[in-house]
Amino acid sequence: MILFWGYYSKIRFMNEMYQLTLTIHFWGTAAMVFITLANLAHLRLSHDIRRYAKKMRMVMPLMGSLLFLMLFTGAVMMAAKHLDFTIANIVMIVFNIVMIVLESKRYARLKHLNLKPEGAFEGYKALATKLLLIELGGMTLIAAWMLLA
Repeated sequence: MILFWGYYSKIRFMNEMYQLTLTIHFWGTAAMVFITLANLAHLRLSHDIRRYAKKMRMVMPLMGSLLFLMLFTGAVMMAAKHLDFTIANIVMIVFNIVMIVLESKRYARLKHLNLKPEGAFEGYKALATKLLLIELGGMTLIAAWMLLA
């Protein structure tokens, strides 16, 4: 009886851990979509590069932290349920890496933006808008795929 209770307790704990990480993963993804939309709106409404860059120095580390949260909670979910690598898992991992690269490119371009030439901020806006729309589109497609699966 004690052996059974210990086994049952372990299974219950694993299921609770899985549910918790699934909830964190869901809300982290929702936060990433919200922050990406806010970044896109802020980018389109900004006219002063210095104020925009100052605000982005606070927001970009938050986005990086959320990307790490997605990878970590996904790994915990896979470990808790002893899941295999499925196509969906591989696609999510690859997309997360792509998002890290896109965010790095966007931040590096902003950090090294030369303010002297006329229209430099407009050139950055075009690139950053394209990168943010790629991120948003990818997150939307993967979220729809996971909700329909």
